[in-house]
Amino acid sequence: MTDQDATTADATHAGSAEPRRRGPVASFLRETAIILVSALVLSWVVKTFLAQAFFIPSASMHDTLLEGDRVLVNKLAPGPFDVHRGDIVVFADPGGWLDQQTVPETNVVQDALIAVGLMPQQSEDHLIKRVIGLPGDTVASAGDGSPLTVNGEPVDETAYLAPGASPSEIRFEVVVPTGSLWVMGDNRQHSADSRYHLGDPGGGAVPIDDVVGVSFVTLWPLDRIGLLRNPGDVFADVPDPS
Repeated sequence: MTDQDATTADATHAGSAEPRRRGPVASFLRETAIILVSALVLSWVVKTFLAQAFFIPSASMHDTLLEGDRVLVNKLAPGPFDVHRGDIVVFADPGGWLDQQTVPETNVVQDALIAVGLMPQQSEDHLIKRVIGLPGDTVASAGDGSPLTVNGEPVDETAYLAPGASPSEIRFEVVVPTGSLWVMGDNRQHSADSRYHLGDPGGGAVPIDDVVGVSFVTLWPLDRIGLLRNPGDVFADVPDPS
């Protein structure tokens, strides 16, 4: 074999050599990074478009929801799905509802986890109440403990009102504006809900555009995990607004 033949053979051997394989540790780290990034992206997509967890900060929804509960919100309603009377909705502060609430402090790590949906949203700028009136509904109370009326039909709310709570100690009658909802807490005497904002723009009604979604399950604590069902029978006899 000549020197030229040997050189050609060496070049051919070098060209056909397989790429150097990664070690097991490098492969593990690469696969772990791919899994983590994929999980973060999936969590962000779910939180942005489908569902989001929220923390309950107050007693306004006793005994349906307690302070410290975490709920999961369906963000497809309103949207592809409708909001109904009796739904429990999370909504952004329409303006001035939370002026007196203390904003909890978070650190950079917590903010990042909230942003991608791995921690529940701190509810400093959101509220959670039950929908009583839809656009066009007339919601009224005599303020004497008698049942609310919706479009003239009395509604029996004992299925969800807090023990000892009166339907309303405030007298009012409102027609819910187009594109808005009338909302009230289940713990009526401890809920600064639509009734307390009658003098605000919109007359206490919450714009549907401010609604994040409908709560459908309690996720935490473990002993309170359960579905948040719409009490459809409560509003079954309510007629459509005239």
